[in-house]
Amino acid sequence: METESEPYVRLATLRQLHQVVAELNTARSLADTLQTVADGVVNGLGYELACVNLVRPDGDLVVAAFAGNTAAEALITGRVGSRDAWERRLAMGEPWGALRFISYTEGWVLDDDDVPQWYTEGPEPRFEDEWHPADRLFAPMYATGAAGGELLGVISVDRPRNGRRPGAWGREALQMYAFQAAIAISNARLRANMQRALVRLEREQQALRASEESFRQAFEYAPSGMAIAEMGGDQHGRLLRTNDALCRLLGRPASAMRRYSFSDLVHPEDIGTLLRTSAEGGRAELRLARRDGTYVWVSLRNSVVADAADGPRFLLTHVEDIEERKRRELQLAHRASHDSLTGLPNSAELRSRLSARLCRRPHAGRPSAVDSLDAAYEHGFDFGHASLQQDEGFDHHVHTVAPPGGEGDADDGTKGLAVLFCDLDGFKSINDRFGHHTGDAVLIEVARRLTNGVRDGDTVARLGGDEFVVLADGLGRADAQDLAVRLRNAIIPPIRVDGRAVRVGASFGIGWAHCGMSADEVLHSADQRMYVEKRSRAKQQRRAG
Repeated sequence: METESEPYVRLATLRQLHQVVAELNTARSLADTLQTVADGVVNGLGYELACVNLVRPDGDLVVAAFAGNTAAEALITGRVGSRDAWERRLAMGEPWGALRFISYTEGWVLDDDDVPQWYTEGPEPRFEDEWHPADRLFAPMYATGAAGGELLGVISVDRPRNGRRPGAWGREALQMYAFQAAIAISNARLRANMQRALVRLEREQQALRASEESFRQAFEYAPSGMAIAEMGGDQHGRLLRTNDALCRLLGRPASAMRRYSFSDLVHPEDIGTLLRTSAEGGRAELRLARRDGTYVWVSLRNSVVADAADGPRFLLTHVEDIEERKRRELQLAHRASHDSLTGLPNSAELRSRLSARLCRRPHAGRPSAVDSLDAAYEHGFDFGHASLQQDEGFDHHVHTVAPPGGEGDADDGTKGLAVLFCDLDGFKSINDRFGHHTGDAVLIEVARRLTNGVRDGDTVARLGGDEFVVLADGLGRADAQDLAVRLRNAIIPPIRVDGRAVRVGASFGIGWAHCGMSADEVLHSADQRMYVEKRSRAKQQRRAG
């Protein structure tokens, strides 16, 4: 009779096992899957209690699901057992295939470990295969289904409904179920990971879209100019995108801007600055061309936007209009180097321009203090390496020389840098009689007449008071004398101020700048010659009177 019923029992168990496995595959989440595993043991395999212990990321096992007793479920669900304690249990258990069984006669050794469990009492077994309440049966679940794979968790079962320890078929059924449960848990974890990844990806995409929109708005509506330029390749530097502020600044529509690069728009003198800035990033101040042909000063700041894998992708350029600041800087620089009354270069600027033409070593054949140093070298004196370096700095310098000037000297065609020192005659009396207002007007008019009387490239400067200096390069001695006469004649005509005509004269002294002299020495020389001429003219006027 028992032999006849065995196939029926096995078929019924297979049907139940098929049903619970099907339910495993329909669970929607990892938590649902774990609970379904526990419920399947109770509903399909004939046990009254089942517990699913899941391995956590730290390796310990947590009670993740329980079925069969609500009181026991409330007691141990969520509690954690250490991995070491579980390893001891599985190691000491009697192997039933992939299962591990610990008899009540040996289980007392584990009563004090930290594995969560429920306690029941009962009488001694009446027959050999009777289930004792302290018996323990574990079904490990592995990722690959075999014992060599990664441990996913352990199913603990208790109280078989028939009261007997499971036979060969019951053990095989539980083992098969643990295998299917491991697959279901792995799939549930995979789905959960995929869902989390999809959620994270969606959030990242939302953040990226929000970031791109923020960048677009910041780019488009920035109060200063913005541009994106291509990097690398044949189109390096070509403008890909410009905002409205940059288009307004340069007076060009966005469609036209895409035909250019910044190198097409920059002032020719600033192209080197632009190339250095594009190559290195950073900032520079340069001029960009407007549509009407004029140039505007801008502060250009570049940022190289790069990809970790592909390298530089494009150049983000911020363009700020600094025309007003540059105009103020030029005005300040002009005020520092020019006379506030006449607008002519002042004494400091005059000395700077004069010093730029001179060096300490004179032209050969014209003795000076430096020639004495050369003679000392010939006699073996050592003045140190620094002095030698100082002379070597002028190896390629074109020396400024003076034309021959002694009596009997023939004009050899030499041209030099003439320095005409001008002092006004009669100016003090005008100041004293008519006041500083009239005197200032006279100085302004004299400055205008001197400026109109020289060539482009010559310098007319005011030293202060009624003293002026003219620097005229490329003149012989006769040319310089002619220039002094022309300028004196230009100053003599009456100057009308507030309906009143006043006159001033002018005395000129001509000095010559040449290397080996300082700027102060050149000006002092011209000043002395001016006083010689002034005294000479005064004597002539007294004789004539």
